[in-house]
Amino acid sequence: MSFDQIAWPRRTDRLTIRPATASDLPAVFAVRSLPEVAEWMPDRPTSYDEWVLRLGGSGAFDRMLVMERGDAIVGDLYLHVENAWAQLEVREAGAGVQAEIGWSLAPAYQGQGLVTEACGELLRICFVELGVRRVVANAFADNTPSLRVMERLGMTCEARNRADSLHRDRGWLDGVTYALLREEWQT
Repeated sequence: MSFDQIAWPRRTDRLTIRPATASDLPAVFAVRSLPEVAEWMPDRPTSYDEWVLRLGGSGAFDRMLVMERGDAIVGDLYLHVENAWAQLEVREAGAGVQAEIGWSLAPAYQGQGLVTEACGELLRICFVELGVRRVVANAFADNTPSLRVMERLGMTCEARNRADSLHRDRGWLDGVTYALLREEWQT
């Protein structure tokens, strides 16, 4: 099954999760452009038009889901299914078996377990519906709230790379990769 074949929207106890539409982008931009959110994001959007062009040009819009609480978009999720590294003779068996996830959340909704709840549903989609065998998430090692989310999801820190990630304000920081295998996942 592919991302496009999943039945949307998805509902958790407190959230609705669905693919982003063009009309959602102003609300997502409003969240992502907040300094406390942009601190750990790949970019600090300052111009809506430039951000939308980058989003479309990179393919990230096609991988964006929004989290709604009631009628408000409170953040977004990233879901990208990719191929595992494989030797040539077994490359086909490694196609589409790994996913990367990510998230951003408005500060007013942080600290309530909403990202953990949403990502729990993403893991279920990945392992059950998309049939992936491994899900990864990456972060700056100093992004403690995201590391806590990964740990609450049952993910394992597989790598802490020394000063491999350049932060726009803090300079070179350690980066981390967390992962969860399907056989480790707890429903």
